[in-house]
Amino acid sequence: MTTWGIVSMVRGPADDILRFAAHHLDLGANFLYIYMDEPNRRAFRVLRQHPKIRVRICDDTFWQKRNRNRPEKHQIRQTVHATFTYRNTNLDWLAHIDVDEFLWSSEPIADLLQTVPADKPAVRVRPIEALAGGEDLYKAHIPNSPDREALVEALYPNYGAFVQGGFLSHVQGKLFVRTGLENLNFRIHNLFQNKKLLPCKFEVPQIELCHRHAPDWGHWAAHYQFRMDRGSYQPDMSPNVPREQGGLNKNELHSWIEAEHGLDGLRAFYDEMSGVDPAVRARLQAHGLIKHRPLHLDEKVAKHFPGSG
Repeated sequence: MTTWGIVSMVRGPADDILRFAAHHLDLGANFLYIYMDEPNRRAFRVLRQHPKIRVRICDDTFWQKRNRNRPEKHQIRQTVHATFTYRNTNLDWLAHIDVDEFLWSSEPIADLLQTVPADKPAVRVRPIEALAGGEDLYKAHIPNSPDREALVEALYPNYGAFVQGGFLSHVQGKLFVRTGLENLNFRIHNLFQNKKLLPCKFEVPQIELCHRHAPDWGHWAAHYQFRMDRGSYQPDMSPNVPREQGGLNKNELHSWIEAEHGLDGLRAFYDEMSGVDPAVRARLQAHGLIKHRPLHLDEKVAKHFPGSG
């Protein structure tokens, strides 16, 4: 039987962490490796009691046992955890995803992974991105093609030209990685083997990554500055298209909007890109780009962590 699991570095409210874990247990994960980037007593107490979860609090003592200082950048901490886990797991496949990402599959994931050709080191899982409104609706990933940019600009007439694939966050997705490969190192969206980028283009379309990057304005606004300073909108990210074609990265785009129009401008940007704007929602619907993916997270927490409330 093919086995699979997840490694994730988590932080934030205990309820969010428990929902993430419960969802993936319910999906059939054989094991979860949870690294807590900050102490969370309630989440730790609940997770450590589950036989399919290994949870670690990554305090100074943790890093001392790893014989290294705590990396300053959270992205490096994530990849350190993922690489270490990969090299020490007995699972057949390991996925590295974040606490706001939820795998979704129309078939048992173990069955799908069992069909992957033996020469494929990884499966790339494409994201679908949450629309605002809490209705379990997501905008679909638009595959790269000669027509994608024109479609995105038609869907989002004000800012679509500046946002890759029409997503507020990444379009690359995350990877299920076949274990047992030598000298492998994780990155957030890619793999390196023997210090060289390992091509990972094989996809299984039945598996999706429901990314709840910005499910409402309050959530997006609360995370905005961190993402601008150190996260997915930081200054050194790549532009959406080459700079000679007028491309901007998200830090430059947001800084421009903020300078020109302030908070109201950022809200207008969010409303367009997250589908708050009813005209945008209608265009997505007309193109068949809205997916309904009910997660029932609280029900799964009650099932897998009874009495944790």
